[in-house]
Amino acid sequence: MRLVVVGNGMAGSRLVSEVRARDKDVKITVFGAEAWQPYNRVLLSNVVAGTSSPEQVRLLDPRWYADHGVTARLGVAVTAIDRDCQTVIAADGTREPYDVLVLATGSEPVVPPIPGVERATAFRTLDDCERIREAAASARSAVVVGGGLLGIEAARGLAGRGVPVTLLHLAGHLMERQLDEEAGLILRETLGALGVAIRTGVTVSAIRERHVELANGELADGELATGELIDADLVVLACGVRPVVGLADQAGLEVGRGVVVDDELRTDDPSIFAIGECAQHAGRVYGLVAPGWEQASVVADLVTGADKGARYRGSRLVTRLKARSVELAAMGETQLTEDEAEIVRFSHRHKGTYRKLVIRDGRLVGAILLGETSAVGTLTQLFDRGGPLPGDRTGLLFPDLAGVGGAAVADSPTRMPDSARVCQCNNVTKGQIRACWESGARDVEAVAAATRATTGCGSCRDAVEGIVGWLCEQEGVSA
Repeated sequence: MRLVVVGNGMAGSRLVSEVRARDKDVKITVFGAEAWQPYNRVLLSNVVAGTSSPEQVRLLDPRWYADHGVTARLGVAVTAIDRDCQTVIAADGTREPYDVLVLATGSEPVVPPIPGVERATAFRTLDDCERIREAAASARSAVVVGGGLLGIEAARGLAGRGVPVTLLHLAGHLMERQLDEEAGLILRETLGALGVAIRTGVTVSAIRERHVELANGELADGELATGELIDADLVVLACGVRPVVGLADQAGLEVGRGVVVDDELRTDDPSIFAIGECAQHAGRVYGLVAPGWEQASVVADLVTGADKGARYRGSRLVTRLKARSVELAAMGETQLTEDEAEIVRFSHRHKGTYRKLVIRDGRLVGAILLGETSAVGTLTQLFDRGGPLPGDRTGLLFPDLAGVGGAAVADSPTRMPDSARVCQCNNVTKGQIRACWESGARDVEAVAAATRATTGCGSCRDAVEGIVGWLCEQEGVSA
């Protein structure tokens, strides 16, 4: 079978490795528009901050393709799909036939159509990170446009380099899709204490030489009148992303917000699949890594025949902010009101702490944890399972102070049942980590190599270290 994968990002590269792990004989060709080896896009904020090098966020060793018999066309974009001939056409004019085609074209940054936007740098790729790092070395001030996940991580990374940063956000509070207004306010104060000045509810009207111009909201001759100017030697855009669907659209495939797929991740052409940020499943486009990796596993099972009954049923998302000195996790339906759900909340602005549970029909359907997050393991487990909650809601928010049903809350992953999911990105349970340890993996690196835990967003590393250390203590061996 000839498998062609268009896109060598986090979803496409995972699919290639998953297929090869199941079948050594499939002929695989992967096209990547970027010349880089596949890398962990989730950790790009670490590259901006200078805490990781490009090599440290790489997903595959450069020799992996040759060692596993995979043809990798890096730096070569695919420009067209000939569905009649089942062939893809690359930018260099080459034609590659396929029996199965998988689109993993990802997303592209949203660039606002404002004067001077070419002076700004989007925050999306490793090349973008290199440009930001070079500019930050001499910048006296920086502006980040966009107060979502990426914008906050970029601003925190620049502040960590000692660059004065102003973060501008259109909405009334930060991360408005994941957080309620109070959590957004506390996050703003936390970031302010770390050197990030924040302006919300503002519109950027233009990017001038060394300045970002804000609109004052008044119309003058049909255009927004100019307002104040903010100094900026460096402007970073983190205004969101949109799925890359042009290739699929030109090929006549069904396209909505993304490339429309069914539970097998197939498009309306049975020989073409789509996964990752370009795919739209059940009306939803996922912008996080874990769903893309789950989808890659399903497609690998189907195309190799390893599990012909494999289906994708959607993902339950846990968002983790990866900004140094900021602890934040958000999951599920965080915006429901007291009229729609049971809300349990604790707020301590002075300490930068906010905890919120959203409960419906006795089950956890959403949560926000900002600040010290000892409860995140238990709450993630309850959210994943969708099972009934204990009656003591306070014990869920404060596992160190209370018990549930006479038993201690699993505030540490070492006290969770083996079925508890520790690594959200790679769907790795505590039981799998234990089994890996029992098979001889005695440190985090060995566990990561065997299970891929910690190789996604990296937020589970402390939990994995805790489990490995605990197992070693139980057996009296050194980790």
